[in-house]
Amino acid sequence: MKIVIIGLGTIGKTILKSLSGENHTVTIIDEDKNKVETLIEQYDVFGIVGNGACMEIQNEADVKDADLVIAVTGSDELNILACLVAKRLGAQNTAVRVRNPDYRRQIIEMKDSLGISMIINPERETAAEIFSIINLPSVAQIEHFAKGKVTLVEIVAEKGCLLIGETLISLGKKLNTKVLICAVQRGSQVIIPSGNFKIKEGDRIHFTSDAKTLGDFLSEVNLVKSPFKNIMIVGGSRIAYYLASTLSKKKYNVKLIENDYSRAEELAELLPRATVICGNGTQHDLLLEEGIEAMDVFIALTDIDEENMIVSMFANKMKVKKSITKIKSDDLFGMLGELGINNTVSTKHIVASRVISYIRALANSIGSNVLTLYQLVNNQVEALEFAAKKYEYFYDKPLKELNIKKNCLIACIIRESQVIIPDGNSQIQLGDNVVVVTTHKNFDDLNDVFE
Repeated sequence: MKIVIIGLGTIGKTILKSLSGENHTVTIIDEDKNKVETLIEQYDVFGIVGNGACMEIQNEADVKDADLVIAVTGSDELNILACLVAKRLGAQNTAVRVRNPDYRRQIIEMKDSLGISMIINPERETAAEIFSIINLPSVAQIEHFAKGKVTLVEIVAEKGCLLIGETLISLGKKLNTKVLICAVQRGSQVIIPSGNFKIKEGDRIHFTSDAKTLGDFLSEVNLVKSPFKNIMIVGGSRIAYYLASTLSKKKYNVKLIENDYSRAEELAELLPRATVICGNGTQHDLLLEEGIEAMDVFIALTDIDEENMIVSMFANKMKVKKSITKIKSDDLFGMLGELGINNTVSTKHIVASRVISYIRALANSIGSNVLTLYQLVNNQVEALEFAAKKYEYFYDKPLKELNIKKNCLIACIIRESQVIIPDGNSQIQLGDNVVVVTTHKNFDDLNDVFE
């Protein structure tokens, strides 16, 4: 595919990094000459310096032949204009970053007339991710395949979890609920486990399950926790606004701490069901005064990673049931588990994952068989849903007889309304959807999984 990225801020660069090696023809546009030159040297891309909303610049980028134009500059208005121009020139699809809540409804209503294929709201996407973590107390992350029939779930093997000390083989014999453990993060190491792999305390475990039986599995391994009620948010960003708005409508008790007085006043007006406090949410005494010890969930959403890490560690010390930490820097991820910070969100990675999934869906319409894609473990693992839509040699054969590439796992087979958690005797049939988890990148067909 031919892809044009307009805007090389944090989001734009992360999307570009995620696209690298995927055999797309990528052109980048930004007004900052140094950014463009640096990224041309780093990645195999074309680069143009200039205003991405300008027709002359887009003509230079050959936008008329683009399969997708992604506008992710810091300006909503410029992004919208850039997509209008791209569509006018002949681009097939456009994706636009729009952050301002005031624009949301009208952009959705005008999406078709503006020629916009995908709307990216990084803050809203991040808030939705955090809400899903809160809504399932035992779960660190959850994604959905096959229109919600299959879940890909991340949990932490905390003390008392019955998975600890068990191998995958022994679990298969003991558990009544069938799941498939498909990836484990242990410190900075990522493992696609075999049957003899033994689970240790602190492991971050990714598994697939039938959505209907997820609760049964969590109960069986002693990971069911009582619903959360009291939530404290530090930092009054757009993410905090979207999240507090959603939570307070769902009957959670929300307390939001924001340091800037005018922003705190604004949030108090926008969030009548939440309690908004003006103060420094990184101060020990204020956190105690506002009752951090009574909170079920603590969410650190300041703009400074180190502040978020420190206050999350303090929340853990105060025995808050779950702390969620926003992290921007990739360099910090390796040490988070060692510090007891188990639930993190990264806006740039959430958005990049959504965009890459959308690109794979577009590619599906022109030859790729990828229906859904999620990037896991700081983009070190991909979970892909393939459509088995043309006959292949490996159909109707037991998986144990097939040569599956190293670090690849058939995690689930969906056959009409049936969800199959596979074992060695399971078979792929024409018309199935197949979920694969792998550390390999750039798979676009089920064939890629086999030797």
